[in-house]
Amino acid sequence: MWHGFDRYDFVMNEKTLELTPILKTEKEGMGADAPQPGTRRCIVVVPKKAAPGNPWTWRGCYWDHEPWAEIELLKKGFHVAYITTNPDETWDAWYQFLTGKLGLSAKPSFIGMSRGGANAYTWGTAHPDKVTAIYADNTGLSHQSLMKVDLLAKNNVPLLHICGSIDPIYENTINIEHLYKANGGSISVLVKDGPSHHPHSLRDVSIIVDFIERSAAAKEEAAPSFIPGRHTKAAFYCEKETYKHMPSEKVWVTTRGPLFTPEYNKYSFRLQGRLNYLSIYTPVKAAQGMPWVYRCDHPTGLSSVDLALLEKGFHIVVGPTTTSTGPVVEQWNEFYNYLTEKGFAKKPVLAGRGAATGEMYIWAINNPDKVACIYGENPIMRSSVAKVQPMDDLKPLADANVPLIHACGSLDPNLDSQTREVEKRYRALGGNITVLVDKDRGHYPLSPENPDEVVGAILKTISSKQ
Repeated sequence: MWHGFDRYDFVMNEKTLELTPILKTEKEGMGADAPQPGTRRCIVVVPKKAAPGNPWTWRGCYWDHEPWAEIELLKKGFHVAYITTNPDETWDAWYQFLTGKLGLSAKPSFIGMSRGGANAYTWGTAHPDKVTAIYADNTGLSHQSLMKVDLLAKNNVPLLHICGSIDPIYENTINIEHLYKANGGSISVLVKDGPSHHPHSLRDVSIIVDFIERSAAAKEEAAPSFIPGRHTKAAFYCEKETYKHMPSEKVWVTTRGPLFTPEYNKYSFRLQGRLNYLSIYTPVKAAQGMPWVYRCDHPTGLSSVDLALLEKGFHIVVGPTTTSTGPVVEQWNEFYNYLTEKGFAKKPVLAGRGAATGEMYIWAINNPDKVACIYGENPIMRSSVAKVQPMDDLKPLADANVPLIHACGSLDPNLDSQTREVEKRYRALGGNITVLVDKDRGHYPLSPENPDEVVGAILKTISSKQ
């Protein structure tokens, strides 16, 4: 038995890969002795009743060390498996035995602490299509695995890292997080403020259990009907950190990532015969009328207004640009027609940050009847494709009653020369402009700390035009 569940032990011959059932010794208790030379110790623990699909977790080092998450998962119908280090053909043979002979799921979730995390990434990056999720705790890591984590991202494998803030190998998590997000992967991080490498895990393992259980239950999500067959998919979520006290751990923790904040999908594709890509960030549930934002710069995980609009059911659409000319204006029209034919609202919100706002103004000036409003963050009214700069060509927008919304920092050096000048000129033309100024914010961060006022203004504008 292992913590009240049936446990089965095996020895694997490293040369023949043959598995031999054994009985653990009384001295081993819940643990497991080191294997004899030329062999590996293997263990599988069976739940009282298996969950649908026979999900399982795989640990590749430090058996029975802080096993609280695995015990809870056994109660939920997961199998728990173990093999001694390091990943090689013995791990592949053990995987084949568990998935073939025992009929467990083809995609296990890994639980890896310290060196066990390194082993999880070694096997996982070698078999990225055979992994449901990885929970790594104060994880070790090889350079080779780090350079291949993009393979896990491409296979939509979610990651959870739990770390101590002064763990000497905390940089492994920082490096993985940076590369994983850059490759569109979903990674959540919880950092305990103060602890070092130990203790591993959490006293309240509900976060870990929820992550693994949710990952195992996730179904392959079909792309929306307006996404062509050939496309790429990435995760998008808020990158803002939250600092809070965690009573069960008796420490303060920093959390970030999609386990702690809503997560959205980003799809990128090309229309037939075109070389330039369109990207669409999709809400969990589209709002009535399919409202959307059209922009030429990509939002980031700190784009508070875009994240708030996604939560409200807006789509965020990034039009095609090239490395040489920037916005491809004629293709912007093609993509507008494509999306509105697919049911998107006839009048999107035009948006941009910094000088990207000026580029959006040009499309709006040329298509004033197709614009709900224009929203700019610390905008600079300059365009690389315009014959007449937008600051000098605002009349078509005023004539079409297009509302303007600018959110700026009071310390932005462009506030007076750009937004205040636009405000003066637009009002002189009879136009409607709202200027929201955050005290003591400079040009960065570009997005306002609290997006509610901006989102409220955008929603009011759209409501008045329906």
